[in-house]
Amino acid sequence: MGSIILVTGGARSGKSEFAERYAAVHGKQIAYIATAEIWDEEMKRRVNLHRARRPKNWQTYEAPRNADAAIRQAGKEHDVILFDCLTLYLSNYLCRPEAAEMSAGDLTEGVRQLTERLIDAAREQAGTVIFVTNEVGAGIVPENRLARLYRDLAGRMNQQMAVAAERVFATICGLAVDWKKLAGETERGI
Repeated sequence: MGSIILVTGGARSGKSEFAERYAAVHGKQIAYIATAEIWDEEMKRRVNLHRARRPKNWQTYEAPRNADAAIRQAGKEHDVILFDCLTLYLSNYLCRPEAAEMSAGDLTEGVRQLTERLIDAAREQAGTVIFVTNEVGAGIVPENRLARLYRDLAGRMNQQMAVAAERVFATICGLAVDWKKLAGETERGI
């Protein structure tokens, strides 16, 4: 059964760089699953920044949708898979035309199933899958329905993935802390 690592943090917290270093240290054959879709020049610059940091020998799988299939494909040849990122993947799901007509309950259930498919695919691997995600719930309550729904669904998705993960790293100022380890130490101290 594959190992799941979750790396979370706010914008520019160092989460992707930490996940990349973790993958490089723990893997020999590394796959990178990219979930971003390029819609404008700013997103193009962000994607190019990530591409420039990746070693040339890492194989990239573009998977803005059906990423569970990409995990299964990458797992055939790679011992570490870096999935960057869950919250962009969630955005892709919410921005589908049919999502605009769905209720919050149906979207919530859809995201639960989507996350479960990713977890199942990761567990089927012999190696490690590192999921990167954003912590988006630490700021103010968004003013519009879609942003509030996105924040709530990202929080639920992250919690679901954290339960499945062996390790959960949170990054702040470029430093990563293993929250699952800390949580265990806290639980023992109660």
